[in-house]
Amino acid sequence: MLFEFLGDANAMSHTHVDKTLRECRRRVLVHEWRRRRDGCAPWVAVHREDDQIIGWGGLYEDPFDPGWGFEVGYYFRPEAWGKGYASELVRAALNVADNELKLPEVWAMAHPDNTGSRRVLEKAGFSVVRHLAERNRFLLRRPRLIS
Repeated sequence: MLFEFLGDANAMSHTHVDKTLRECRRRVLVHEWRRRRDGCAPWVAVHREDDQIIGWGGLYEDPFDPGWGFEVGYYFRPEAWGKGYASELVRAALNVADNELKLPEVWAMAHPDNTGSRRVLEKAGFSVVRHLAERNRFLLRRPRLIS
């Protein structure tokens, strides 16, 4: 279940944490509503071998923190960290951004201490635009790749 890690303060130490199951459900439902409107929203990431939920993320315009445009975000169970799942999810999200929605750019944010996440984003073509001191986050941008 998503709340097992989205509600875990340790797992979400570099981002927001849903304090209650109700808060988590609301977040997911609002994003699903936005999927119908925007054509994208976070996906549930499921491990292929055992069908266990390992993460949640993708391309979305964050309804809880509006104004940044379409962004890539991802959240995984700690036991799924460092196994390439974030890179796979980011590639899939950017495919939607480039080939389906034809977005001119995609944004992302990464906590300065989360070097693994920043590395995933940079390998996918994101570059740091600036540090947002009030949020203690790096703001990263990736322009659309013309193929």
